[in-house]
Amino acid sequence: MTLAVDPVFYQLLAGAYARFVGKALIAEPAGDAAAQAAWLYERAPFCVLAHNTAADPMFIYANRAGQKCFEYDWDEIVQVPSRLSAEAPDRAERQRLLDAVTNHGFISNYRGLRIAKSGRKFWIDDAVVWQLIDEDGKLRGTAATFRAP
Repeated sequence: MTLAVDPVFYQLLAGAYARFVGKALIAEPAGDAAAQAAWLYERAPFCVLAHNTAADPMFIYANRAGQKCFEYDWDEIVQVPSRLSAEAPDRAERQRLLDAVTNHGFISNYRGLRIAKSGRKFWIDDAVVWQLIDEDGKLRGTAATFRAP
């Protein structure tokens, strides 16, 4: 099973979001974790992406809205270093964002310029970026959510 609809990964995303942000990732979750994971991946009207903790972090998750926004399918996006979501001149700003997330656990109201596979540039507004820390306190990555532009 890929992380796309993995209920355990969904619980990491949603649990860490709730702990840091203080509210639910999905406003009115219905069903069990498997149903919530499927809804988030397939039907959520907002983007959710996550990357791992590698030295050069790779995307490990992007729901359908996120894939559409960045113009990658699942097999492509999980092979993309997350730094490539911003152009080189914007990567220093992106790194400052990630440093702030590391220091505070999450940030909200983030705005940043990003780039899709085609080279199309777009702004993400009112993004929330949070650390994926599991129940045992281990850092598993970083995730972000924002409305599709």
